[in-house]
Amino acid sequence: MSNLNIDSIKARTFDAIVIGTGISGGWAAKELTEKGLKTLVLDRGKDVKHIKDYPTTNMQPWEFPHLGQPSLAIREQNPIASKHYIFKEDAMHFVVKDAEHPYIQDKPFDWMRGYQVGGRSLLWARQTQRWSDYDFEGPARDGFAVDWPIRYKDIAPWYSYVEKFAGISGNKDGLPQLPDGEFLPPHELTCVEKHFSQKTAKNYKNARPVIIGRVAHITDPQPIHTQQGRAKCQHRNICQRGCPFGGYFSSNASTIPWAERTGNMTLRPNSVVHSIIYDEKKNKATGVRVVDTLTKEMTEYYAKIIFVNASAINSNLILLNSISSRFPNGLGNDSGVLGKFIGFHNYRGRVSAEFDGFHDSTTDGKRPNAAYIPRFRNVFKQETDFLRGYAASFSTSKMGNPTDGLGESLKANLFKPESGGWTAGAQMMGETLMKESNFIKLDSEQKDNWGIPKLRMSVDFDDNDMKMVQDFYVQLSEMLDKAGFTNIKTSDTKRNPGSENHEMGGVRMGKDPKTSMLNKWNQMHHCANVFVTDGASMTSTATQNPSLTYMALTARAVDYAVREMKKGNL
Repeated sequence: MSNLNIDSIKARTFDAIVIGTGISGGWAAKELTEKGLKTLVLDRGKDVKHIKDYPTTNMQPWEFPHLGQPSLAIREQNPIASKHYIFKEDAMHFVVKDAEHPYIQDKPFDWMRGYQVGGRSLLWARQTQRWSDYDFEGPARDGFAVDWPIRYKDIAPWYSYVEKFAGISGNKDGLPQLPDGEFLPPHELTCVEKHFSQKTAKNYKNARPVIIGRVAHITDPQPIHTQQGRAKCQHRNICQRGCPFGGYFSSNASTIPWAERTGNMTLRPNSVVHSIIYDEKKNKATGVRVVDTLTKEMTEYYAKIIFVNASAINSNLILLNSISSRFPNGLGNDSGVLGKFIGFHNYRGRVSAEFDGFHDSTTDGKRPNAAYIPRFRNVFKQETDFLRGYAASFSTSKMGNPTDGLGESLKANLFKPESGGWTAGAQMMGETLMKESNFIKLDSEQKDNWGIPKLRMSVDFDDNDMKMVQDFYVQLSEMLDKAGFTNIKTSDTKRNPGSENHEMGGVRMGKDPKTSMLNKWNQMHHCANVFVTDGASMTSTATQNPSLTYMALTARAVDYAVREMKKGNL
């Protein structure tokens, strides 16, 4: 019997374990397996194979029972999930339903989740901007939160590394607050967006650039992309269904199959990680406890290094639930900051307008991105009564073309410019401050279906956020007015925190173990063989979409972890 037990432990022992298969987990799997490590990759959801498991990817609008919209009954059953723009008939099978995974909201928090292999990499908006030193230096400059332990120069080579593999479309704009990357050919601004960009450059002396958005879509496949089996983006703009061409970057189309080809990956879906096992004699983590979602059976798996990439909130949950005599308040939590200093992006502000011009022009085809206005407030110096700033997306469309006629005449009319003008819209993405009062914790009594304590959310906007929204209204309205736009209107979406997926923090990086959880390598200060490289590791949120930074941090951390492992330090 003892031999059987030893054999069983051997079968459950790996060089590395990765928890999660989303943007960062996919990269951890790819990097670890490429470096020769036998790696167990865990996901709490079902398996989703590229192309094979995209059931709606080629469906036409009329093939959906409700023309794409969820039914009233489904919306009523999912008051949180249905608030999100992705929760439609073509993609809601990739979105967690409210009743299946409940959590406790001490303050309103609309948590949108994708529990399947690939996670939310199937659903993300694919916008990819690098951070600059103005972002990494933000907390140190204004004294709010702790200083990042890294700067742009530390991560710049890793941005380049992941960009080349993922495929990022963009233009080299030469902006200090938004560093250029390794770009494929950019998409094109519409004529009205070009007009706005040119007028804004003139009116503000190039201080408020309006550029084409940088996006994880292949516009000119390179050998590295064809090796992945991916092809050029077809501009279908139904990406949330899963792209059969692999035109946009996802774990399912890219990193997971790449890791699988090495022969070093063992993928185990339907596996909820209960906690990380800590050995007090060895002073390190030795594995994870996993609950099978189908059988509810708990199994232990073992490894030398563990990468926690369950997405920000769930990574916090796992660490908070990983208690021992050494860490009674959660793994590595000597500082007491675990679960605290949660941040997100503020999308509440909107500005719309109209433009009467370019009657002889229209748009051609579809584009997977908008124009982008990088942060221009408080970048080089503090100039407002709020801290940090906001970026904005900006897009335009021609007011409806004639739809009369049939066949060739209808087609001709659809492409025929008419006397009507253009509509324009701007959406803010504001940086929220990482505050101790924004936190999550485990409920002391209620548990979920897998015996894990439910999460309690206590995250909210503050006065700084609302000042930022008002400034966005004023500044964007002024920019549009100066560029000749009319009928300018502002609106507040009144979205709750969490509604745009960019939740961050709780396991933040920092220089001082007394005030942070992770060092400059995303390595736990007090449990050296555990790394956290998803949104939980973020010290501040900046104004850029965060996924590209997660990818770069993950590749960088794996490189360090494997080198340390080979030295015998882990």
